[in-house]
Amino acid sequence: MAAIVLADDGLPFDGLTADERPLGGAETAFAALAAALAARGHGVRAFARGARRIEHAGVAWAPVEGGVPETADLYVANRGHRVLALCRRARRVAFWIHNPARYLLKWRYQWPLLRRRPTLVFAGPWHAATYPAWGMGGRRAIIPLGVTPPFLGMAERPPPPPVAVFTSNPLRGLDGLLDLWVGRVLAAVPGAVLRVYGGGAVYGDAALAARMAPVLARAAAAPGVELCGPLAKPALAAALATARIFVYGGDRNETFCLAAAEAQAAGLPAVVGAVAALPERVRDGETGSVAADDAAFAAATVRLLVDDALWRRQHRAALAAAAGAGWDVAAARFERLAA
Repeated sequence: MAAIVLADDGLPFDGLTADERPLGGAETAFAALAAALAARGHGVRAFARGARRIEHAGVAWAPVEGGVPETADLYVANRGHRVLALCRRARRVAFWIHNPARYLLKWRYQWPLLRRRPTLVFAGPWHAATYPAWGMGGRRAIIPLGVTPPFLGMAERPPPPPVAVFTSNPLRGLDGLLDLWVGRVLAAVPGAVLRVYGGGAVYGDAALAARMAPVLARAAAAPGVELCGPLAKPALAAALATARIFVYGGDRNETFCLAAAEAQAAGLPAVVGAVAALPERVRDGETGSVAADDAAFAAATVRLLVDDALWRRQHRAALAAAAGAGWDVAAARFERLAA
């Protein structure tokens, strides 16, 4: 059994938060990894801004503001360069990156990476390619994110009504998706509905919420669109189980796209753009479509909304692919970093 410490100094959250309110991808991943490592028998302590002093899923949580232990077999510094300097006598150190890594090329990041030389953990091949070979740090590892239990183990179901879902950050392409939905999809499938599960509550940032407001207002007023707001993971999984497809044009900053991974695990065929890491999440022609342009995106969306035989094939393939999508696989790979 290894002593493992994880630390994050971003948004306030802890192990219970994902069941209580909407949570972003990096926070979801952090809490899920901590729980998966504990389930594998390790002694896990997790520190995050504003965390309650609780034990949840075998993990001891505490606020990072109170400091972290000086020693560990493995210390996982999550996304923030400030936490990289903590747990100074850890035997192994990993720096878990969630955004495109080009920002790390600034000297204020390069110096800590040179001094500590942590293992740099990326979410996939596209993500790893955003950091050049000459960048500072130690060895590099690719560890895809997992999916939390509410989205796993769903039963095969009959084709649902023509309901599509968008569950990402509204600033990541929702405006363009609305154009396609209203201008092309509704013309072919007049009864189709696009449900938007997203909003500022996920991020706890008033300025970001203000930036989202115009596109969310447009979604609320658009024909064939229902603005549902963000949901905690259990409620979101239940909502996905009633939908037909996941649609997302993509964003160049998407290093993994947990939203797509959750939808696929829940059995939703996906239509996504050929952008950033999205082709790594969706098996083109098998669990959905990776569209090269707007015309292909709209056509693939229409086909999945009306073709029950195609939907069944891709629904079954998505459910089958979810068998290895849990967090235990990712935890086993982090575990090896402590060896």
